[in-house]
Amino acid sequence: MSQLKNDRYLRALQCQPTDYTPIWMMRQAGRYLPEYRQLRAKSGNFMTMCQTPELACEATLQPLKRFDLDAAIIFSDILTIPDAMGFGLYFGASEGPKFTKSISCLSDIKQLPIPDPMQSLKYVMDAISLTKKELNGKVPLIGFSGSPWTLATYMIEGGSSKTFTKIKKMLYDEPQALHLLLEKLAHSVALYLNAQIQSGAQSIMIFDTWGGVLSHQSYQTFSLDYMQLVLSQLKQGKKSEDITSYIPVTLFTKGGGLWLDSIINTGCDAVGVDWTVNLSQITQKGKIAVQGNLEPCVLYAGKQVIESNVEVVLNEFGHHNGHIFNLGHGIQQDIPVESVQHLIEAVHRQSKRFHHD
Repeated sequence: MSQLKNDRYLRALQCQPTDYTPIWMMRQAGRYLPEYRQLRAKSGNFMTMCQTPELACEATLQPLKRFDLDAAIIFSDILTIPDAMGFGLYFGASEGPKFTKSISCLSDIKQLPIPDPMQSLKYVMDAISLTKKELNGKVPLIGFSGSPWTLATYMIEGGSSKTFTKIKKMLYDEPQALHLLLEKLAHSVALYLNAQIQSGAQSIMIFDTWGGVLSHQSYQTFSLDYMQLVLSQLKQGKKSEDITSYIPVTLFTKGGGLWLDSIINTGCDAVGVDWTVNLSQITQKGKIAVQGNLEPCVLYAGKQVIESNVEVVLNEFGHHNGHIFNLGHGIQQDIPVESVQHLIEAVHRQSKRFHHD
């Protein structure tokens, strides 16, 4: 049986009963924590933290030492795969991620290597192994990657974008080139996530941060089909009485509320939703797990506002198994720490009436 002291998150992912709704937060290891800011200042830069297993482990564990969270997520970045392909990931002062090179044509794509995760991404595997050991069964550890489409957007745009004109130009003008890139990325993501599972990750999340910028037809063809391709290659194990023998997978498309039924039909174990989705309208609750979906900016408000918004989310999901409480996207860096504490306490306290374990 499970050696986990707290397996509520894994149980919820498999739509099994829990005594309260588990909670973790996207970007829970991050800049809103003063201890994180100290660690980053000491390490010099973000990539050094990612590529030094001891620092990544420390950052992963920081929120767990402060809060009663139900899962840990390995401290890393969604863009480690393009970096391992030679794109030179870096973060400018107060800027988003950037690459020293970008893709502009088919020949660039044909030359791309598929990284061996146990070589060029071994630092992630070492961080997972070390963190799993340090957690000592306290809570499950989540591994993750960016989706093929999201990785492709950064690789073609050269960094963040507001308009995504370069990748959309390729999508409409040279679709076969983009399909080749997405296929290579899907195989790379699958290898990477399987290596994370082998290293000790107990759950996997695929972040499709930019899927929501696609048209209805393009989303299925250029984003969801390639997440499905990743899913088909993952070594998830088998469900059994030991809750840890199976590795559940969560797909999260920011801005993907219109396509929830299609996402659910991929065979994923859980669907992540942002704050634009009304949980009461998800018809397959109880059959598939749902992660979400508090608007992060609620945490700027006082305790009463946090309490009432937690109540709304819990009421929308209702008396079903399979809810993982989370924010609709990552936590903002200037959110008060006390608000996070209150959120976690409110979710645990209020959600008990929805469970009969």
